[in-house]
Amino acid sequence: MTLTARQLALATLDRQFLLERRELDVAEAVRRLCALQAQSPASPYLALWNRVADFAPGDLDAAFADGRIVKAPLMRITLHAVHADDYAPFRAALLSTLRAARLHDGRFTATGLTAADADAVLPELAELLEEPRTGPEMESELAERFAEHAHRVWWALRTYAPVRHVPTAGPWSFGQRNSYRTAAAAPAADPGEEDAGVRLLLLSYLRAFGPATAQDIARFTLLTRSAVTRALDGLRGRVVQVPAPGRAATFDLADATVPAEDTAAPPRLLPMWDSTLLSHVAPGRLLPAAYRPLVVRRNGDVLPCLLVDGQVAGVWRTVGHGVELTAFRDVGEEARRRLTEEAERLWTFLADRDPAVYRRYGHWWDKGFPPAAPGRTWTVAS
Repeated sequence: MTLTARQLALATLDRQFLLERRELDVAEAVRRLCALQAQSPASPYLALWNRVADFAPGDLDAAFADGRIVKAPLMRITLHAVHADDYAPFRAALLSTLRAARLHDGRFTATGLTAADADAVLPELAELLEEPRTGPEMESELAERFAEHAHRVWWALRTYAPVRHVPTAGPWSFGQRNSYRTAAAAPAADPGEEDAGVRLLLLSYLRAFGPATAQDIARFTLLTRSAVTRALDGLRGRVVQVPAPGRAATFDLADATVPAEDTAAPPRLLPMWDSTLLSHVAPGRLLPAAYRPLVVRRNGDVLPCLLVDGQVAGVWRTVGHGVELTAFRDVGEEARRRLTEEAERLWTFLADRDPAVYRRYGHWWDKGFPPAAPGRTWTVAS
């Protein structure tokens, strides 16, 4: 029987723990979720608050501090939080993408330096970053060799070298001033390590976001279509093709299940750049096409969203005295009541950490966004 579009959305919600919060250790939760978008320091915390029962932010603080969860550039050349055991294979899978994105970029090539010049620094990084260092400190170290180009060399290296971000400050472990340390991964990956890493990343992706097409996988990871195809061929038996809407072949883990069509999806208040909104070919499974221009801004900012029955139905932000919710449509009294309850819990959660979370993105509202509609914006405090 062919899966429906709703079943595909429900599958993603189920595997992302958005149908029911799970009782899991934070490191295990991150592993099962594949990766958490960490471009904003608060986002991994809010992602887990939505997904883990009785989530305690101190548990994530500790996991970042002791290295059980690693924050580093990975999928889509963007900061992600991943389980420490997954970091090295994921990086091996993505190394060629990360390296090319920086060493072929005009900001690096304009220096006149070659890729070999940057790669020559890799053996020294483990010693240079044995203890945490800031970006300016690393640029100072590199200035003797690269003079005025040290800034751009470090810009490239911090993306593709085995370097992780280390906690610096509250309220979300990482502050505006980044600090770096070497990560437990080899400076380069041979083809065998790369292929094994791609296969592991593909399995992790399907466990967290499947069923999915090769295009979906390539979009989330920024792997090439050929790398995805090779991995799918190498995983025959563990990954199978499943009947789904659309012309592209859809794949899933052989032992995976998909929720029934009539499964209820509870309201949720997703963080900025939540992975569920970036894990499939645009506009994605949870984001109606009509709302994409409202949620995904011109520069790529993906705003904090309201989920109603498994679909984006609005946005939220914090204001001086609580959480402001704006629905793009009439969501009904029951959904509004449950969104209000979620917002009360969220405000309590934020009050101890950062009541002004994402406040720097308030300019989208200041510019007249989202469109006003009577009764569709309300503010909640605990």
